[in-house]
Amino acid sequence: MSNPYAEWLRLNETRLFNLGTKAGWIDFVNAGPRPDFPTLTPNQMADLDADTLDDYNQARNIWNANPATVKTPQLKHAHELIDQVMASAHRDGNSVRGSIALDALPGLGKTTIASSYARQFDLRQRRRYGNTTTDGHPRLPVAFIPLSAGMTLKQLNQKVLRFYGHPAASRASKAELGTLAMDCIHSAETRLIVFDDLHFINFNHRNGIEVSNHLKWFANESAATFIHVGVGLAQRQYFEEGAGGDPALSQTARRTTSCSVVPFTRSTQSAERAWNRLLTSFEAHLKLARKTEGALTALSEYLHDRTQGHIASLTNLLDRACAIAISSGDEAITYEILKKVTIDNAAETTSK
Repeated sequence: MSNPYAEWLRLNETRLFNLGTKAGWIDFVNAGPRPDFPTLTPNQMADLDADTLDDYNQARNIWNANPATVKTPQLKHAHELIDQVMASAHRDGNSVRGSIALDALPGLGKTTIASSYARQFDLRQRRRYGNTTTDGHPRLPVAFIPLSAGMTLKQLNQKVLRFYGHPAASRASKAELGTLAMDCIHSAETRLIVFDDLHFINFNHRNGIEVSNHLKWFANESAATFIHVGVGLAQRQYFEEGAGGDPALSQTARRTTSCSVVPFTRSTQSAERAWNRLLTSFEAHLKLARKTEGALTALSEYLHDRTQGHIASLTNLLDRACAIAISSGDEAITYEILKKVTIDNAAETTSK
C-alpha cells in the first residue's frame, strides 16, 4: 500500500527560515503554502497500516501548527499605517523618509505583522523592477535585521553585512563596517529595512545611544524606510533617545510613527466578533476527524480567559490541543482536551 504522507513530510517538513540572512529571507518570500490533503474519517484512518497512520498524524501536526497568517484587525490597522508611512518613500533622495515602530507586549504578532508586510513589499518590488538593479547587482528590496542583547554599533553593522552575505562582516575594522553596510543597502537598492527586537538596545547606555544615532544615519543616507519592532519601546525611552533626551527635540520622535499592537478583547460586541472571527479562521484550518463547526466559538470565553487575547498563546493552545486530540483518538477540540494543555507561563499565571 502506497504511503503519500511520507512524501508529503519529505517535501513539507517544518521550514527553518533564517530571516536574518539574504538566503533565508528570499526563501521566506518565495515559499508558497503547503499543499493541502484530505482529512480522513475515523474509518479511513482505521484502514491505514501503522506506518502510514503515523505519517498521516505527523503531517496533520505540522499542518495544524502552521495556519496561514490571519488578517486580524490589528494586522490590518498596522499594515494601513505602514502604507501611510511608506508614502514618504516616494520622496527624492535628499529628503528623509519616515519610520514606523511596532511597539507592543510579547505574543501579539509584531514580527508577523512586519515580516508579512515586508514579504508583500519584496514581491511587488521584484515584479515591478526585476531581480537585478540598474547597476547589475542582485536586487534585495527588503533587509530583515534581528537584533540581539547588548547590541553595539559594531555588532549592528556586522548584522547588516551578514544579512547581505558580505565577506568583510567579521574582518573589517569598526570604522569600515558602517560604510560597507551602507554600500550594501545602496547597491542592492534596498527600500525597506526591518529591525526586529529593538528592545534589546539599552537607550540609556553609551552603546545604545551610539546605535540609536547610527539608525538615524542609516535613515539619512539611504533610500529605505524603516520598521522598528520591539517590546515596550516607549517605556524604554526609545522615542526620547534615552533618559537624557528631550522629547520635544528628539529626532526619533519626530521621524517615527508609533503603532501599538493590542490584545484581542471581548469588552464590546465588535471586539467579541473580531475574536470569534479569529477562532473561526483557526478552526477552518484544523485537520481533525471529528471537528464540528463552531466548536471554538462555543468556547470563546474560555479560550480568551486562557490566553488573554494574545494570538501567540492562542496558537500554542490550539496546536497543542490538536496534538492531544490526535494522539488520544478524540479527534476534536473540547473543553476537556483544552484543560490538559499547558501553554506559556504568562498566560497560565494570568488565566482566571
